[in-house]
Amino acid sequence: MAERTADQNRLKRLLPALGSRTLVMGILNLTPDSFSGDGLAVADDPVEAALRQAERFLDDGADILDVGGESTRPGAAPVPPEVEAARVIPVIRALAERFPEAVISVDTYRASVAEAALEAGAHLVNDIWGLRGDPDMPALVARYGAPVILMHNRSLPNSAEVRARLGGRYVGVAYEDLLGEVKTELLESVALAREAGIPKENLILDPGIGFGKTVEQNLELLNRLDEIRALGYPVLLGPSRKSFIGYTLDLPPDERLEGTAAAVVVGILRGADIVRVHDVRFVSRLARMTDAILGR
Repeated sequence: MAERTADQNRLKRLLPALGSRTLVMGILNLTPDSFSGDGLAVADDPVEAALRQAERFLDDGADILDVGGESTRPGAAPVPPEVEAARVIPVIRALAERFPEAVISVDTYRASVAEAALEAGAHLVNDIWGLRGDPDMPALVARYGAPVILMHNRSLPNSAEVRARLGGRYVGVAYEDLLGEVKTELLESVALAREAGIPKENLILDPGIGFGKTVEQNLELLNRLDEIRALGYPVLLGPSRKSFIGYTLDLPPDERLEGTAAAVVVGILRGADIVRVHDVRFVSRLARMTDAILGR
């Protein structure tokens, strides 16, 4: 096992521009049932399709390639870990070989998949359950010295509503204090990471736009993202093509570019350090222009 020695600043070594400009994470979706219609698993050769998309993303300004093998749309059914691994590991290995300078993230909450991905060449773990989905994940991440993205998530299948044109959204999700509870639960994930030995400098927080929040809660969370940034960690924002945009504008996923743009700009203004998106070229230019206006 190619474990990596502890590095207090590994995140900064991987992403030296973090904190000085907005970074762009491009989504490589290896599922057949993506809500946004960009799943690469349906291609005749998913590995080659992912390599072509990754090359476009890197040419278009992506700083990170995020590889995922399980759909997280509201109402989606989980897949067995061996299926998830079979989708993502060949792609991560091929990416690491073809693009050795690229920073690769694996989007998984399972320790077994994360370990295989790190062995195959991934650098970061993007955990949508903030180290709560698998009790083995904190120690695994610490052992490999990998930076980790901790996302807030209150997704429950019975609170999802799905419409054919607009997709899934969460309804009836109760928060007495939306920002207070999101911050508290993110800091609980931070505590899990720190107790396992993951350095503070290797942590990124994600407020979990679209995960166990209603349309209105997502809009409020986005507008108050600066309160998440004030916790003292880099912040990743993932609004791309999500249903809170679709339900606000009454538009299907393939018509949500403008809504995504608005969410990204507000996110950058409120302190987002990384934006996770499908439309890398468009958002990379958008982020560069917004950064320029802000004097970055």
